[in-house]
Amino acid sequence: MSRLLLIRVLTEVAEHGGGGGHEGRPEIANFITLLNTLFHGEGLAGMLLHYQAVVFAWMVVGIIALFAYLSSRNRQLVPGSLQNLVEMVVEGLYNFFVGILGPQGEKLVPFLGTLFVYIFIMNIFGLVPGMFSSTSNLNVTLALAICVFVYVQYIGIRRNGLLKYLWHMAGSPTSVVEWLLVPLNLPIHIIGELARPVSLSLRLFGNITGEDVLIAVFIGLGIASLSFLKLPVGVPLHVPFIFLAILTSLIQALVFALLSTVYLSLMLPHEEGHN
Repeated sequence: MSRLLLIRVLTEVAEHGGGGGHEGRPEIANFITLLNTLFHGEGLAGMLLHYQAVVFAWMVVGIIALFAYLSSRNRQLVPGSLQNLVEMVVEGLYNFFVGILGPQGEKLVPFLGTLFVYIFIMNIFGLVPGMFSSTSNLNVTLALAICVFVYVQYIGIRRNGLLKYLWHMAGSPTSVVEWLLVPLNLPIHIIGELARPVSLSLRLFGNITGEDVLIAVFIGLGIASLSFLKLPVGVPLHVPFIFLAILTSLIQALVFALLSTVYLSLMLPHEEGHN
């Protein structure tokens, strides 16, 4: 009986949805699913399970805020190790995004840099024992993609003006033939804009979910391989996939931020664009 409980804790099957439609999906248990198992889904434990993606997303926000506070409260001309690490990350992100957007993209770096750091930490958060990757929940990735979509449209209207923004959405027509094609180009352009948050969210959700499921399955296989010994441990078959998950988590955060940067660059006025 205790062995069945251990396997349930290690590779929890989210019978109650897990805050985002995880029915039947093997996943690594976290402290919320453990509490839900111990208290049988009653009271606060059941509510936390339903909103676990939001809970862990806010935990990541708290960690980033704490890290930023500790690294900036006693700034020095000769930086310490923590301040030096943060400055290195900030400078690297600044050079990366400005290299794509040009000088006019400097004001966009805080949004894009924060987006990258936030997504990356959420991606790897599930690799920490007892934690959960909020980006394996479609609601979270869709919310992030919608934020990018709204921000891109806002920048387009602010930098171009409303009339030039609408002209851009119509396909930037200049000739009579292009103006006649506006009724065709405008819906196509609108559909393309609406498809971007969908593709962003599904790409991130699919990759992080695949990582978590793969690791959970190999944990279960490792436990099952030593089941004849009646031991509460198993062969660590999942360890190589943890390193792969770290790499793919970094890549997916970079892809999400890079595509957001490209969408912003396409919305900037041509004279501000950086070839």
